[in-house]
Amino acid sequence: MSITISEKVSLAAKKDIIELDTKINRFKSGEIDEEKFKQFRLTRGVYGQRQFGVQMFRTKFPYGKITPTQLIRMGELAETYTNGNLHLTTRQNIQLHYIKLEDTPEILNKMEEVGITAREACGNTVRNITASSIAGIDPDEPFDVAPYVDAVFNYFLRNPLCEEMGRKIKIAFSSSYKDSAFTFLHDFGFIPKIKANVRGFRVVVGGGLGAQSMVAQEAFEFLPANELIPFIEAGLRVFDRYGEREKRYKARLKYLIQDKGLGLGGFLKLVQEERKALKAQRIEIQPKDEFVIAIEKTKKLPKVTVNQSGFLLWKTTNVIKQKQDGYFAVYVKIPLGNISAPVAYKLAELANEVASDDIRITVTQNLLFKFVKEEALEYLYAKLQELDLGEPGADKVLDVTACPGTDTCNLGVTNSTGVALEIEKLIADEYEHLITENFLTIKISGCMNSCGQHMIANIGLHGSSIKNGEKVVPALQLVLGGGVDADGNHTIADKVIKLPSKRILNAFRTIFDDYETNAYDDEYFNNYYARQGKRYFYSLLKSLGDITTIEDSEYVDWGHNVDFVPEIGTGECAGVSLDVVGTIILDAEEKLHYAKEALDNGSYTDSVYNSYHAIIVGAKALLLNDDISCNTQIGIIKDFDEYFVTSSKIGIDGSFEDFVLKINKNKPEEPFVSKYYEEASAFIELVKQYRAAQKSEDKLVITDFYKA
Repeated sequence: MSITISEKVSLAAKKDIIELDTKINRFKSGEIDEEKFKQFRLTRGVYGQRQFGVQMFRTKFPYGKITPTQLIRMGELAETYTNGNLHLTTRQNIQLHYIKLEDTPEILNKMEEVGITAREACGNTVRNITASSIAGIDPDEPFDVAPYVDAVFNYFLRNPLCEEMGRKIKIAFSSSYKDSAFTFLHDFGFIPKIKANVRGFRVVVGGGLGAQSMVAQEAFEFLPANELIPFIEAGLRVFDRYGEREKRYKARLKYLIQDKGLGLGGFLKLVQEERKALKAQRIEIQPKDEFVIAIEKTKKLPKVTVNQSGFLLWKTTNVIKQKQDGYFAVYVKIPLGNISAPVAYKLAELANEVASDDIRITVTQNLLFKFVKEEALEYLYAKLQELDLGEPGADKVLDVTACPGTDTCNLGVTNSTGVALEIEKLIADEYEHLITENFLTIKISGCMNSCGQHMIANIGLHGSSIKNGEKVVPALQLVLGGGVDADGNHTIADKVIKLPSKRILNAFRTIFDDYETNAYDDEYFNNYYARQGKRYFYSLLKSLGDITTIEDSEYVDWGHNVDFVPEIGTGECAGVSLDVVGTIILDAEEKLHYAKEALDNGSYTDSVYNSYHAIIVGAKALLLNDDISCNTQIGIIKDFDEYFVTSSKIGIDGSFEDFVLKINKNKPEEPFVSKYYEEASAFIELVKQYRAAQKSEDKLVITDFYKA
């Protein structure tokens, strides 16, 4: 062990740190294959970066809550181990870039010391759970969803069910029907409701962005709050078993719920069957008192002198009334979501002076200070001005959301951050009168994968390119009409036209001018877009797409000084890309080890699911050994019956399906869990004996086969 773990770190986190440190050392000594190690590090938040030899470290802040102490610690880590920058994301996370792999255990140790985790921040896991940043202070909310997010987050953290799914799962909670958390684009979305004095949620499932964006479907008009966790758990078990694993682009829940998959009805039927075997049919969540007021700041704030017109504009756009009388919430506009470590320290100090210690990272890459007294607003504005963070227009047209794009991401096609800054400059210089308007949002992604959430923007862009003879022009795909309106109605944007990147400012001028000239009074942009239609906007912008008039400067992307060359790497979210049969069997044995460890600790739910995974992985090893492709767990189960049990290659009483799926017919209580573990152990022994009898050389399994 190369680091000393803090006494403040929990036992579970200590185990994570030791495991990460051990695996890194084994990887560096050649004991672990690179692709296998990649799968492990992703579930600990360590993600490959565009630049060779460094990593991105992603944290998890459920519903974006971060304390001043945690913000200071993230700043210290950024200064010590990175380029000194903290990047706020649309998933309400903080990412650190340019990390050395060998430093990650110590970084994790120092994060966990103040209650920050990176577990399951990347990879095929349940990702950070997002929520409306105004949850708890929203005048429209039926109740505060934050305690429910906390409960779900903690229940599934380090849960073996969530560690090796076919693909990632994203969950969101909105504070009200206005859906400021965009639940409709998530795998699972929850909107609070009260029915007959019972707290619960409207539930939507199967949403998602990316190359094929889909709006989630309603699963329940009302689900009691005590059924929240059991429903999610059963849904994850169905996704784990039936979800696609061979074709990465089809491996999301949204495809499983499509009519071509199980369909919504088929999915919910399986969920209901799965619930019978859960430890609890209902789990009560005790909400905290959501009306707890921030500790009064006893220090008398010094008098400040501010430009009143600037202050009033900032107050109009960046300050909102809370549901708690006498208190305000303040959006701190963070350009591109980037904060230097010294500024992070100042912001933490400022929060301690005038706000509560519950700071929120927003889905628009800003910070939200809560419980600010009206008499403290001028002081806060003055201090933010000193930090160059007193700009107005947070969460409005002047506040462009953008992912890092080609700055650091392997999948980035074009530069997102450079064009975002140019668009904000255009609006500030030429359309200053629009800053206070709420009529549209602008979001940019460096590729079609939508980390910048461009498909839910009124005006969105994603990175692309246009071939022009022997050269390539950096381009942006323009999408229009996405988002959620004041009544909570959802729309996915339409792809309208692809334009050379350097012409995008003229495209914005054209759209803004046309909207201001031809829209009805107070007409919402999406309503105007729908009234005019996609063809109208295509015709309006068509001349800008004429590449016969390309100039030399247009071959250079924003923020660069040389001609554009597409350099698209491979994303790591889909897990490993190859396996060796012998290694797969070792994976099964490792899962058995975890099952026994959990059994001995009385963690019966964890134990039974690790035993289940061991059986599935063992069966997969033999199928792949015989060149039988596997793309779902249920497919493995049925194919193993056909090729090994029915043919008597492997001796099992009854069918393999009945043997494996005892897991969803029995509650995870000690007698069953112990027996299931013993049966899983015996099965893996049969697998090893079969392989030994074959006397065959170990076999490489190529990328188009199922990845465990």
